[in-house]
Amino acid sequence: MNILVTGANGLVGQHLIQKLVQEGKFSIHALGKGPSRLPLGKSAGVHYHDVNLENFKKTERLLDKIAPHIIIHAAALSLPNECQAHPDRCWKVNVGATRSLLKAAERSKAYFIYLSTDFVFDGEAGPYDENAEPNPVNLYGESKLLAEEMVSLSSLHSCIIRTVLVYGKKVPGGRSNFVHWVQDKLNAGEKIKVVNDQVRTPTYAEDLAKGILLAIVKHATGIYHLSGKDTCTPYQLACRIADLLGKNKNLIEPVDASVFKEPAKRPLKTGFIIDKAVRELGYAPIDLNEGLKEVLGLN
Repeated sequence: MNILVTGANGLVGQHLIQKLVQEGKFSIHALGKGPSRLPLGKSAGVHYHDVNLENFKKTERLLDKIAPHIIIHAAALSLPNECQAHPDRCWKVNVGATRSLLKAAERSKAYFIYLSTDFVFDGEAGPYDENAEPNPVNLYGESKLLAEEMVSLSSLHSCIIRTVLVYGKKVPGGRSNFVHWVQDKLNAGEKIKVVNDQVRTPTYAEDLAKGILLAIVKHATGIYHLSGKDTCTPYQLACRIADLLGKNKNLIEPVDASVFKEPAKRPLKTGFIIDKAVRELGYAPIDLNEGLKEVLGLN
């Protein structure tokens, strides 16, 4: 069975592809931008394709050739400030590329899984379940919501999986995630300012990958919220990291988000209610401290 994953070089993509390889059931086509950063190759059943999803025609030709049975669209322009500064590219990557993939998917009648975000919500009434009304407060959230709507309106058997603040072990050549940023700063004895007025349910990348695999096995449709089960602010998360590392928490200063004067507004209180995924998919995320220990190499 051919399965195609976009965003293969990213944190979620790498963890997901490793899970798919472990299943041993798939011929995996991994799409990424630039050279492969995957630790796996053809011997593991992984075929890497250097593809810029903004080149719609080239992408569609590749998908027509592969004729995937399953497409997992995890690629995105995901930095809110970058989306706000470059709106044309934001729409092209997050909306245009999704439209292009859907067109090709309809020709091969693929099962389509779309990875989305808590940023489709305004953060006024979190945590959110799947029935909550989206109301994004920045371009990133708007673009992801529009892409969600295109997936839902397509003729495909499809599933939308939203997630929150993903953390995991470092990806070779990838950008650092929050956990490693805090670790590096604390190890260097540097003071950091971390927001304490935003609430999230941090998601361990391994859990998210397992949840996506469960959706494939169940051939799930509709919207599912996959995140961790622990609620905290980024400041509280940073303090947990300090405790686990035995570092000085006084290096971490709690601040309001307004201190950073960022171009893209962030929703204040998101986080997810994951009861539907637990009940229907068998999703079972690990405890936040256990996830942090895995990422920090403490287990």
